[in-house]
Amino acid sequence: MTSVPIVIAHRGVPGSRLEHTRPSYMLGIAEGADYIEPDVVATRDGVLVVRHENEIGGTTDVAGHPEFAHLHTTKFIDGVALNGWFTEDFTLAELKTLRTLERLPQLRPQNLPLGGTEPILTLDEVIDIAEAENARRGPGAEPLGLYVETKHPTYFRSIGHDLNDLLIEVLERRGLNHAGAKVFIQSMETANLRALRDRTPLPLVQLMERKGAPYDLAATYDPRDYPALTAPAELARIAEYAQGIGPNKSLVIARAPDHTLLDESGLVHDAHEAGLLVHIWTMRDENNFLPKQMRVGEDKADPGDATAELLAFFAAGVDGVFSDFTRTAVAARAAHLSSAGSTGPAESPRA
Repeated sequence: MTSVPIVIAHRGVPGSRLEHTRPSYMLGIAEGADYIEPDVVATRDGVLVVRHENEIGGTTDVAGHPEFAHLHTTKFIDGVALNGWFTEDFTLAELKTLRTLERLPQLRPQNLPLGGTEPILTLDEVIDIAEAENARRGPGAEPLGLYVETKHPTYFRSIGHDLNDLLIEVLERRGLNHAGAKVFIQSMETANLRALRDRTPLPLVQLMERKGAPYDLAATYDPRDYPALTAPAELARIAEYAQGIGPNKSLVIARAPDHTLLDESGLVHDAHEAGLLVHIWTMRDENNFLPKQMRVGEDKADPGDATAELLAFFAAGVDGVFSDFTRTAVAARAAHLSSAGSTGPAESPRA
């Protein structure tokens, strides 16, 4: 018997729609996601907008707006030099004149015709989408959840935008900062999550990359990197402020240098021993992102056997998956549950 892992529509369904747009979230809802995920960054006037990164040169048509040419610049974001246009240099009204583009055009050419049609959303507008869906479902139904990631909090704080403050303001104003609200908050950094612990009863999730380190740790010369945080002693420390971890999937089932899927790392077991949920990212259908033995054909953009990969991670005991293809993840979960039996939804995280 097994509990039911959750499926998170990762920026909506970017495999079929432009990420972080209304059609993308609506498709994720229609295909059965339990949560929709917005990444949030700040505007010059302190509004949270939904973008994968604060650099928007590759995901919007800003380069075609001569009125914003003077805002093209180079910045150091988490220690890395980036050239482009950045949300924090625009007011919300200015950003609303832009339209979104496909972030991975070579892998998702089917989305190219959608470019130029959808505006940048605010976090409030994503909450509106979730609230409209929950009103449609009615009070007796399981609500759609929201899974928010704050991007580059140390950087934003250094320029006068505290993402924690901005996020708590939105959640308070929208009546979501309370125990029982179906909202997760996640971050790649650690200090901001620790600072949130006394400001919200909502479950917090510590994201983990397969390499590198949380920027707040690197900026203070803390030697710990993401792999170090997977050690049992570090998981126990994370459990002091968070209810879950969000590891890159390769931290749960390793890959060989040639991308062959190997064995489970034991991270799911160790995290569960610490009382932490495990929500992995990111599950995608394209060969480019799949293990070697699950690719079909030679074209990196073609779909491979993503179901086989999902079934391997469900068998490893993960509590949830972020997916760019909600339909695939929901179908694979159903197959997993039918073969394993189910005890019902995964246990709610402790507050």
